Amino acid sequence: MKRWKTRLCSTVLASVMAAGLFMGVSVSAEATAEVPAVKSVYTNEPVTAAQASLRPIAVMMPTDKVAQPSYGIGNADILYEIMEEGNISRQMAIIPNWQGLPQIGNLRSCRLYYIFAAKEWDPILIHFGGVCYMQGAIDAPDVNNLSGTYEYGVGGAAPGSGYFFRTSNRKAPHNAYISADGILKACQQLGYQTTVRQGIYNSKHFTFAEGVNTLDQYGAQAAAANVIDLSKVFEYTKSSLHYDPVSGLYLKNLHGKAQTDALTGKQLAFANVIVQNTTWAPIDAKGYLAFQMIDSLQDGYYFTKGKAIHIRWAKTSDYTPTKYYDDNGNEIQLNTGKTYIAVAQAGKPVVFY
Repeated sequence: MKRWKTRLCSTVLASVMAAGLFMGVSVSAEATAEVPAVKSVYTNEPVTAAQASLRPIAVMMPTDKVAQPSYGIGNADILYEIMEEGNISRQMAIIPNWQGLPQIGNLRSCRLYYIFAAKEWDPILIHFGGVCYMQGAIDAPDVNNLSGTYEYGVGGAAPGSGYFFRTSNRKAPHNAYISADGILKACQQLGYQTTVRQGIYNSKHFTFAEGVNTLDQYGAQAAAANVIDLSKVFEYTKSSLHYDPVSGLYLKNLHGKAQTDALTGKQLAFANVIVQNTTWAPIDAKGYLAFQMIDSLQDGYYFTKGKAIHIRWAKTSDYTPTKYYDDNGNEIQLNTGKTYIAVAQAGKPVVFY
């Protein structure tokens, strides 16, 4: 049966790739004792040299209502949300500051397009299995991953699986986790580098504003955006973000409630919100999806400080960063702080006001 499933997946994968749809809580005491020396490539905030050299993790986390809240998600400097089969979205948390976290997750399976989204950050990808369409990408020698079960669903190794654990306060599949200590031990066992890999890691991602970018310079092109309603993009979760003028941040809601980190109880908050409209297609009868994560000048929106502008985005290869441009062709300048990226299925409306 496993051989038959693998052959079927390989056949469908070849067809899809031919169509071009796949191209695409605290830190350690030692780290906190150091004097910040550089700016984070993720947030532009001051970090120590040790923090800057630490390789991030990319963690697959669910949006299922019964699976909330997640542990460690508040440490994500970049949070992606993308639709999956079954009309349910999933999240990928890019966490550079992961050392010392006692519990990370719960952890869910990965999809091929998340691998392409993750690679520009050169992370250690942490997930709990996946689907057969991932096989070629997840087995590539340049990808380092830890998986709690078969890495692409119908076969494949489960690298680092011995360091995952389950808890009794939730039912499977919503109770699988890993700790920072487990990640370090798994990486040591597998020979994964935990500092950024020279020649692969790209230190130039976002362009940050020198001061505060209010979007006032765009005049009438900048629209009011105190509420970002993504319920037409992510219909199950009805994800939304609400601007808080006191903090100057967007607060994230999931299922009509504040989305929080189970470790801290704090609501997720972002200085920058990007909606990235993306070409997509269903690829089989089960409803698995493909997203074209490598593309040129697709459109979207950038939100900050209660305003929005129309943008275009482009990405040329796996490890090159996704670039975002305003309608004048200039790269947008993000505000210092965390960023939420909604990869939206092209054609689904984003409502803001």
